Amino acid sequence: MADIDSRPEGFQRVRAALAQRAHPHEPLWLDVAARTAQEAADALGVTLGQIAKSVVFRRKADDTAVLVITSGDKRVDEAKLKPHTGPLGRADADYVKARTGFSIGGVSPAGFAPAEGFGPPQLFVDRELFRFDIIWAAAGHPNGVFKLTPAQLEALTGAPVIDVVQA
Repeated sequence: MADIDSRPEGFQRVRAALAQRAHPHEPLWLDVAARTAQEAADALGVTLGQIAKSVVFRRKADDTAVLVITSGDKRVDEAKLKPHTGPLGRADADYVKARTGFSIGGVSPAGFAPAEGFGPPQLFVDRELFRFDIIWAAAGHPNGVFKLTPAQLEALTGAPVIDVVQA
């Protein structure tokens, strides 16, 4: 295993953000890239729902990034999200990178580094994650993940917990 200090910048940012908040679990570097929730679940040997996937949208009113952290086995229902955000549009890879500091497949709920002139994304945690004792979130790179409880995710992000998935 390579030295942890040689890991990519996004992974290092998440590692520092977790340490700053005294999170009890260091991020892990997987031997395989987990760009999708299913790949992450397979690599970790957990159920798909235990993967806290990050879904980024573009708020039409002001072009702010909206990040929803939901279970890997669920799909965000934009109609349920709209009362909290207003109309939303799709976010492409360049937008996600500029607004979060992370590439798609590694968007973490912590350690944001938006490009100059942009604020951090508006965050929401989906309540479906609370079905699980332990969940796993991206750690700034497709090979990086970290372990936490849904309550730790809520505390780490300060995000409201809402119901935003399709039934």
